Amino acid sequence: MPRPQIKDEKTYQALRREGAGKEKAARIANSPKSSSRKGGTSGSYEDRSKRDLYEQAKKVGVEGRSSMSKDELIKALRNR
Repeated sequence: MPRPQIKDEKTYQALRREGAGKEKAARIANSPKSSSRKGGTSGSYEDRSKRDLYEQAKKVGVEGRSSMSKDELIKALRNR
């Protein structure tokens, strides 16, 4: 019998079978479907300036970034 506080009973039951607790299963089953998407949205590296790419490379610790071209920075960031 569906419970009024659970929006997606199938998801709730599947999570419970997998061992999720009642609270966690209810939270996931009641969350909007769009929130299940992973990852954020950001522009492509090609749209960014070389300076922006350099700063991002610096944040993630890319070695040799000071002598890299824009294309090399993009490649290094993608392979990180």
